[in-house]
Parts: sequence; C-alpha cells; structure tokens
Amino acid sequence: MFIRKIGIDLGTANTLVFVPGKGVVANEPSVVAISILDNKVLAVGNEAKEMLGRTPDTIIASRPMKDGVIADYKITEAMLKYFINKVGGKFRLVRPEIMISIPAGVTSTERRAVIDAAIRAGAKAAYVVKEPVLAAIGAGIPINSAAGNMIIDIGGGTSEVAIISLGGIVAAHSARVGGNRLDKAIADYIKRKYGLAIGERTAEEIKIQIGSALPLMKEDHMEVRGRDLTGGLPKNIKISSNEVTEAIQDELREIIAAIKKVLQETPPELAADVMDKGMVLSGGGALIRNLDQLITKTIEVPCYVADEPLLCVIKGIGVALDNLDLYKRTIMLSK
Repeated sequence: MFIRKIGIDLGTANTLVFVPGKGVVANEPSVVAISILDNKVLAVGNEAKEMLGRTPDTIIASRPMKDGVIADYKITEAMLKYFINKVGGKFRLVRPEIMISIPAGVTSTERRAVIDAAIRAGAKAAYVVKEPVLAAIGAGIPINSAAGNMIIDIGGGTSEVAIISLGGIVAAHSARVGGNRLDKAIADYIKRKYGLAIGERTAEEIKIQIGSALPLMKEDHMEVRGRDLTGGLPKNIKISSNEVTEAIQDELREIIAAIKKVLQETPPELAADVMDKGMVLSGGGALIRNLDQLITKTIEVPCYVADEPLLCVIKGIGVALDNLDLYKRTIMLSK
C-alpha cells in the first residue's frame, strides 16, 4: 500500500506521526544521537533518548527542536527522514504529502525552515498548520462556528494560547515556556536547595510523579538520586510535591500571563463566549496535576483538560489530512 499522506506533530519533546487509515503510527522523543567522528546519525527517538546524559565524548545526543522551532536544521532533517522512512519504507514509489504542526508565533523564516526540511527529507509537498488550530480540532472544539473558543496547548517548548472563531485565530500568544522549562526549574531548585545535580530525565520523572500546580494538603514524596556538588559523590534525597510546586511557580506564572494577554486582546463578544464555555487545556503540560484548577482560580474562567491531551494536535492533523482539500483553502500555509 502506498502512503500518500503523512501528518507529523513535530514537537520539542516528542514527535508523533499519523497515517490516514492507520491512526498514530509513531510516538517517540524528538532526540537524535550523532557520532562526531563521521557526522553520522546513530539513533533517533526512544533509542536516542536512552543516551541523553550518558554519551562518551564522541557521541552527542541532542534535541534538534527548541521552543517549538528548528534549532538545528540538519539534525531535524535527519529526524524527519527517519520518521518518514519508518512509516513509508525506505524505497518509496510515491513521495507523500506531509502536514506538519508549527507554533502560532513562528516567523516566516522558521516556517520556511520546517517546509524545506520536510521536502529535503522526502516529501512531495509540505503544509504547515498552526498548533492551536490543530489542538482545538483534536480536542473536539467546533472551530468553524461563529463563537469564541479558547485553547491552551502546553507542549515541551512552547505554550500556545489562542481564541479561535470561524476556523481562524482571532487572538493568540506563543510563550516560550513548556515542559522542558519546568524540568529545568525543578533541577535548578534541587541544585540550590540541596546542592545536588540531577539530569533532565530525573527532573522530568519528578514532575510526572509528584508535580502539582497547587500545594497539596496531603503531600507526596519521592526519592531522588544525583551527584553531590560539594563532595562529588552520589547522594540520595527525599523531595516533596509542595517543593516541586514551589520550584515551578515562575514558569506557571508565565503561562498564566500568556492567557491573560490573549483575553485582553479578545473582542468582547468572543470573551463572553469563553466565559460561558470555559477554556480547554491540551498538550503534555495539561497532565500536570491541578493545573486546570490553578488557571480557573487565577483567571476566574472555568478551565477543562481535553480528552487525551497529549494526542490533541496529532488527532487534529488526522482530521485535517482526511479533509485535505477543504483545509488547504482555509487554515494551511503551504509552500
């Protein structure tokens, strides 16, 4: 079977691939491991993520996407090639059309880089669609209705906030804060308070297991291993969920500031619609415990977590691919 269309949610933390008729066929970390000696790609995705923080001098494991946009063009191209080959096979008779999600706040140069990388990686044509629109489609929001719908998509590198009405974005703001910044904040906090150095994977684990946007009455605890900065030896500490809450406060405030900024730019009628329907939270960041409650409490507008928030953007790409001709005319920016 020839694969003619592929949808890619090219995220800072994870890359998801959708094929019509098959659904989501790949969901792997956006990490590439490269050998410095011969500039060869050694591993991509899950295999490369295992190498993070564990490589010798001759190998670099890195994330080619930073803040939702391409930070390293060549490595992104290699990563796209890997995912296209994975779903379509290396020897393809037909070059597929590819749809890729991009943050709402990207520049035309950043957009062009994504399209060029996809075409060099083997696409016949590449279309880019803004993430908030796709996340809204995937969350089941009727974006074509004449009513204001607010989507907050918190990914690994960016938090996208947008008001959507009649299939288009009315007001939007893209804050370069997401899951990766939260991980860094946790690692920095532990370094300051306990004099312990931990890796980004450990910081991510802490966030997932005991992280909360609001202080908890009944705290959770977790044992953390790292390197003692004074003696240089391995050391164990116990960290509580309320300490994690304290560590990520500044980043959460930035996300809330982005929501307020968009609401201030929203026409009154659409703002009234948002007050009625509430805001929808999607992306990996939506899984942080009590984040919806924190937003509801601070903004005083109801906030709900979408079903399967991690898959909202890729599900939106799936719907757009199934109706490619319709979306080509309305929401897409193509080459």
